[in-house]
Amino acid sequence: MHPLAAAINAWYASAGRDLPWRHADASPWAILLSEVMLQQTPVNRVLPAWTAWMARWPTPTDLAAVPPGEAVRAWQRLGYPRRALRLHECASAIVESRGGEVPADVDALLALPGIGDYTARAVAVFAFGQRHPVVDTNVRRVIARAVDGNAEPAPPASRRDLAATEALLPESPADAKTFSVAIMELGALVCTARVARCGDCPVAALCAWRTAGFPAYDGPRRAVQAKYQGSDRQVRGLVLRELRASHRPVTDAELAPLWTDAAQLVRAVDGLIADGLAVRAGDGLALP
Repeated sequence: MHPLAAAINAWYASAGRDLPWRHADASPWAILLSEVMLQQTPVNRVLPAWTAWMARWPTPTDLAAVPPGEAVRAWQRLGYPRRALRLHECASAIVESRGGEVPADVDALLALPGIGDYTARAVAVFAFGQRHPVVDTNVRRVIARAVDGNAEPAPPASRRDLAATEALLPESPADAKTFSVAIMELGALVCTARVARCGDCPVAALCAWRTAGFPAYDGPRRAVQAKYQGSDRQVRGLVLRELRASHRPVTDAELAPLWTDAAQLVRAVDGLIADGLAVRAGDGLALP
């Protein structure tokens, strides 16, 4: 086993968080749900939402049996609510084409609505114990620092990132599964974007960035996301909040006080309808 992987796995055995989707009895659906919810959303916000969803819809069949608007309503304020629609579509596809069982194969997972390369690999590894490299932002950061000696990872490049992770992946599927979650945990808790807590890091002695004296990053960067405050995303969120709170269509007159810029409000409503997150119902707007 690569020395980095061995050290990270040993650290995780005592330092890893006790999260329900990591339990041995977590179902493939529970793991798939957690992976979708955790995209761009911190664990402390996901945990109560995941718990509520699993209590209400413990299987894909349960979720597929309700209107998609109920998934959007239950999504609350996790952000990026189209994920709720994709989850409902995914559950419906699992019921219709897979007999209600989450598939184990990466290609079969990729064929499901809303399931991208990361999620397919994560479910195959964490739910079914297969050996695949799994790459998220935390993994890329740890490898950039510990292996490449860079303060930050370069913008994502799937082939490069998968190859870099594969180079560290233990041969044993069980060890590889542990490593995949352990390196994510290291990036989430210790080797964070804000600060590198080298005093708590199990691979500090092996870290190329630390050995080089912590040079500043001078490579290419990802485009910075536009500010949320005052954006169409904020207005969409306000409209969705009203729709979630109501079990009848909300009229345009009731929506008007939400935002002073009427044109931006119309644009936000039109965007929600185009994305399938809202529908016209009589003289108002409702969840699908």
